[in-house]
Amino acid sequence: MEKILVVGANGTTGKEIVNLLNQSQYFEPYAMVRKPEQEEQFKSKGIKTILADLKEDVSNTTKGMDKVIFAAGSGGKKVKEVDENGAKKIIDASKKDGIKKFVMLSSMGADQPEEADQLKDYLKAKHNADVYLKDSGLNYAIVRPGSLNNNKLSNKIELSKKLNKRGEISRSDVAQVLARVANDDVANNETFEIIDGSTLIADAFKSVKA
Repeated sequence: MEKILVVGANGTTGKEIVNLLNQSQYFEPYAMVRKPEQEEQFKSKGIKTILADLKEDVSNTTKGMDKVIFAAGSGGKKVKEVDENGAKKIIDASKKDGIKKFVMLSSMGADQPEEADQLKDYLKAKHNADVYLKDSGLNYAIVRPGSLNNNKLSNKIELSKKLNKRGEISRSDVAQVLARVANDDVANNETFEIIDGSTLIADAFKSVKA
């Protein structure tokens, strides 16, 4: 089984990703959390945890890991520290430890942050982190969802390298996509956007070359 570090495991989407990977026969998730009191929810399910803060030294977090899913977010409070520099530090650690694939949860609009009406600082931070990942030499998948909501899993999306329209998508569907692209046969060195749609997640990836 491949060991996957889930950065931002205590977030709403992060928790779903960890649970999905824990149910998989291919992956063993490691939940990276910031506070000791956040560990028990995972340990009670037999899921291993790594205690680390993106604002501090994270150079040892990827040791022994095969892949990384970066699903952390500052919630708009410390975008430079967490969304940009935190991501860059995990990317650096991943390079050092020979991570086979780095899956980045980004955001629609991160390709052109200067055009955003709102969340410009956040999108700029995500943009910089995405560019840093692309330039790192790591095998990557950058997933850019539309506006997130808490609707139930539909398992259906619309996916394209550039959708040219806005839309929403549930955190549950985003988690499904991130867990899916952790596989070797999907979205290698690819960036794509996703919103709620009518195509089954597994079928949507046929439009993105492996």
